[in-house]
Amino acid sequence: MERSGAVAALAALAQENRLDVFRLLVAAGPAGLAAGRLAAALDLAPNTLTFHFDRLRMAGLVTVRREGRSMIYAARYETMNALLAYLTENCCRGAQTCGPAVCEPSLPARKRKRETA
Repeated sequence: MERSGAVAALAALAQENRLDVFRLLVAAGPAGLAAGRLAAALDLAPNTLTFHFDRLRMAGLVTVRREGRSMIYAARYETMNALLAYLTENCCRGAQTCGPAVCEPSLPARKRKRETA
C-alpha cells in the first residue's frame, strides 16, 4: 500500500460511525451484511449510512453488491491487511517479534484469567 492509500483509509476510518460500520463488516465475514441490518444495528438513518458507505468504498475498505432489493456491504480484507502491513512495516526496526498478532478472537477477561492461572 502506498502512503496516499493509507491516508485515505485512515481518513475514512477516523469517524465514529464509519469505524463502527467497518468493524461490524469485519466481524460479519466475507458474506457481508445488508445495509438495513447495519442501519438497525447502529441506529443510523439509511441516508446517513449511505454517506458513510460511500466514504468507505472510496477508500477501498468495503465492497457492495445487490441481492434482490438489498444492498450487501462487505469488508475488503485485502485493503485492511495492506493498511496493517503498511503501518507496521518498520515496526521494531524490522524485527518480526513485535508485529501484530494474526487475527485471533480475544478471550473474555474471565476466561483469560483462568487460562493463565
